[in-house]
Amino acid sequence: MKSAIIMAAGKGTRMHSQLPKVMHKVCQKPMLGHILDQLKKAQLDRIVTVVGYGHEQVQAAMEGQTEFVLQSPQLGTGHAVMQTAPLLSREEGKTLVVNGDCPCVQSETYQAMMDALEDCGMVVLTAVLQDPRQYGRVVRNPQGMIEKIVEYKDATEEERKIQEINTGIYCFDNQALFRYLKELQNDNAQQEYYITDLVEIFNRNGLGVRAKVIEDSQEAAGINDKKELAQANRWMQKKINERWMEAGVTLINPDSTYIGPDVVLGQDVTLYPNVYLEGNTVIGEGTTILPQSFLVNAVIGKHCRIDSSRITDSVIHDEVTVGPFAHLRMNCEVDSKNRIGNFVEFKNTRMGFDSRCAHLTYLGDSDIGSRVNIGCGVITVNYDGKNKFHTTVKDGAFIGSNVNLIAPLTVGENAVVAAGSTATQDVPDGDMAIGRVRQENKPGYGLVYKNKEKK
Repeated sequence: MKSAIIMAAGKGTRMHSQLPKVMHKVCQKPMLGHILDQLKKAQLDRIVTVVGYGHEQVQAAMEGQTEFVLQSPQLGTGHAVMQTAPLLSREEGKTLVVNGDCPCVQSETYQAMMDALEDCGMVVLTAVLQDPRQYGRVVRNPQGMIEKIVEYKDATEEERKIQEINTGIYCFDNQALFRYLKELQNDNAQQEYYITDLVEIFNRNGLGVRAKVIEDSQEAAGINDKKELAQANRWMQKKINERWMEAGVTLINPDSTYIGPDVVLGQDVTLYPNVYLEGNTVIGEGTTILPQSFLVNAVIGKHCRIDSSRITDSVIHDEVTVGPFAHLRMNCEVDSKNRIGNFVEFKNTRMGFDSRCAHLTYLGDSDIGSRVNIGCGVITVNYDGKNKFHTTVKDGAFIGSNVNLIAPLTVGENAVVAAGSTATQDVPDGDMAIGRVRQENKPGYGLVYKNKEKK
């Protein structure tokens, strides 16, 4: 059995925030969410998260994704792991112990640690740094195994020259872990139980401790303040962008393109600079997203073109052009071969196959049929100050420019609403509705009016 323990009880005082540390977001997802995603990719059987500060908020956000135990009071990393004994101590197999503030660690790294445990009792994920600063140093024996981990303040001058540091991420034989946790002591200035003390305990009991060196030290970096949070954002964004370029996506300028961790992109998608894709957005193959586009939870079909537009919680089918400067929100759906033009807003609206809405229009709470033309300046008047009402425009209808459709209203198949009309009644199939004041010309009054203006 493969298990994981996530240590996520800390407040993170250096974040200067009321938000629990592990709930701060990297690429729009809480740190703890990234860790859970990567552990699940490593095909673990069981994940237990140790919570403390703000545990109600953490548990509500991650409900159903992990088991929880509460650490109160918080008496060190070893004490945190002890809290999981009622759930895991009887299990056979391997157990990862990971920090809740290390969201960039990839599933491949976790798998490599578990693979390295085959001939020892404990694996420590380590990193080699040019400037190891005040991290704990990894001291190896002549055979290359870890002899001890020394905190910087306790290290000798010779030990401080070591560049290999402890990342705080471990893999254990589960039975050995819970057997030797009982030998941890808190006879230190903080009176806490440190998981690093297990290195010497394992060695004393004949169980080897192996190091697994991570190639990219930034992957295992912990986040303690907002500056390090920003560094993790940059690292993860670069990782995500590189993965999609390797899969056949074209990024004109990767440094100015934001792709969220749950976004899915098809082959031959092209993303221009200043494009933001967030949430569960899906982009079909061959689609181009032009600059200044912002998509959240948007599903875009194949061979579409999205130009400087905002699309949230909506679905667009194949071969559709949107924008520039269009806004689709709140469960819109646009069928294939449509054109949604500049300065058009849709809200909770469905548009049928091969229709047109070219410019300067608002359609809210509407069902638009196939091969419908919506002229410039059309508005569905859907709100009376208390309630929202629905508008239906059936297949083949033609809505002229500068038309108000006062909902609730139905425009029938192949019906026409003349330009400049305010329609307040249903329009039967094939009819034309004209609802505007008849024009009357006043001979000579234009000159009189203009002369008055000059006085």
